Amino acid sequence: MSLVKSKQRVADHGEVFTPPWMVEAMLDLVKGETERIDSRFLEPACGSGNFLVQILRRKLAAVELKYGKSDFEKRHFALHGLMCIYGVELLPDNIIECRDNLLEVFAEYLRIDDTDDLYRAASFVLSQNLVHGDALTMLDSSKQPITFAEWGYLGKGKFQRRDFRFDVLTHSSAFSQEGSLFAHLGKHEIFTPARTYPAATVGELAVGAAI
Repeated sequence: MSLVKSKQRVADHGEVFTPPWMVEAMLDLVKGETERIDSRFLEPACGSGNFLVQILRRKLAAVELKYGKSDFEKRHFALHGLMCIYGVELLPDNIIECRDNLLEVFAEYLRIDDTDDLYRAASFVLSQNLVHGDALTMLDSSKQPITFAEWGYLGKGKFQRRDFRFDVLTHSSAFSQEGSLFAHLGKHEIFTPARTYPAATVGELAVGAAI
């Protein structure tokens, strides 16, 4: 596996990909979280998805272990696992590759293709969770504040989406510091969603009904 696409990209953007053995070793440091279906991971420079693909593989293994005997539960919890993976990437070709790579792993596990609502719902989720932008400035490629969708599985095939601004979420630790003006406030008083959506089914997500 090549760790660079070109010397020019290394010079311009410092782009060097993490080798698979190192990805696995680093993920093993938080092994319990990588194997929890609803644990959330954000890769602020996700490239083509070296870390995120392996996190998804581990989540899907957990889905298989817990829900493998029920097709309905397996499909919905697999989607929920995917919903808990986030990334930001500066380079446009990388973010496209990252979305494609994750979708391929998801589809391969469930043996589905683009004729399946679940495939299209997963594609929509990835379009929201994997953002083309700059994690340092916290702006997307349109120079708007990066917003992430928080997805929750309500059961019985229903998902809930709430949107939060990245720049607000990153201030969590500052708000809770002793002596902070906001230290006495509960997180619910600070981190209110920018938008909350009606509960949606896989079929509704497949047509982008959550937009």
